[in-house]
Amino acid sequence: MKKITIAIDGHSSCGKSTMAKDLAREIGYIYIDSGAMYRACTLFCMRQGLVRPDGTIDTARLEPLMPQLHVAFGLDAATGRPQTLLNGENVEADIRTMEVSSHVSPVAAIPFVRAAMTAQQQLMGAKGGIVMDGRDIGTAVFPHAEMKVFVTASDEIRARRRYDELCVKGEQPDFDDVLRNLRERDRIDSTRAVAPLRQAPDALVLDNSNLTIAQQKQWLLDRFHELTR
Repeated sequence: MKKITIAIDGHSSCGKSTMAKDLAREIGYIYIDSGAMYRACTLFCMRQGLVRPDGTIDTARLEPLMPQLHVAFGLDAATGRPQTLLNGENVEADIRTMEVSSHVSPVAAIPFVRAAMTAQQQLMGAKGGIVMDGRDIGTAVFPHAEMKVFVTASDEIRARRRYDELCVKGEQPDFDDVLRNLRERDRIDSTRAVAPLRQAPDALVLDNSNLTIAQQKQWLLDRFHELTR
């Protein structure tokens, strides 16, 4: 059976990565976290001192450095979980902090950054058999993907999920700050000039505000089998 390309897009903290990982594992596909690639780019910018005090990015200095920025994925031998590699370094924990979250949307809005990451993503998925999640997978990266899903949930529920995730990691976030950050990321992602966050016309919509992980997993599996049988 020919393996298809599955694109899962949606708002931040709506559980895209969890469901994409679970689906890929269940059907034997490769999972690619495109958001982690932009987070790795953001971490690179922070380490290079390219994030100005007002939060804007020094694009003039960043652009010539792009050939030095390589993002890849591997598996943690101890846990079996995917890890994000920035120039060969495992940065999975570093890219999930609130500080990176607060800068990732401006970095992801830079046209030459999106062009570089899109090219890498298309290369990764050229042969199909992948589940990729992000903001523009079904519209810009793989507009001809055989299965497209657009995921959403209420602002408050998404913020609570992100808040709980940060608390589990030992951080002490303020819920209102998390909510403001989430809404600002949504605004930037949805209004950027290049590949904005939007629902593809042929995408299946999944509002998981009141669904358990098991329920959304079953929903995705049912849709996958409907498309592939």
